[in-house]
Amino acid sequence: MLLYLFGSRKGLIRAILARARRDELTFLDEVRRNADDDPGAIFQGARIVWSWLVADAHRPMLALWVEAYGRSLTDPTGPWNEFAEATVTDWLDVLASAQPERTRGTTPARDKRTSVLAALRGALLDLLATGDS
Repeated sequence: MLLYLFGSRKGLIRAILARARRDELTFLDEVRRNADDDPGAIFQGARIVWSWLVADAHRPMLALWVEAYGRSLTDPTGPWNEFAEATVTDWLDVLASAQPERTRGTTPARDKRTSVLAALRGALLDLLATGDS
């Protein structure tokens, strides 16, 4: 039945990843809608993201995300092709929307959102490894 619906194992994996990405983008849109023009809003956005990441209900999807992210780096020809890059772009776009429009195109603003993303990603890995939020 799965072969009929998805054509192959890779097709099934792509469908699962696409579904997870849709869920992620829905959440990111919510973060984007709550952004304001305050220079510190990026940190408020990071707190909102972190509160979502630590919710127990999201652990299975986050574990899948980590696996797909890693596979995207080690086997770029598989069904997870470009998954890691797309994820980084999605999150950086959301963090950019939490920065004042007048400064978001500057090097310091890009550096700040890259640093915030790196901290969130590292903390997420630690959260999944230890359960410590």
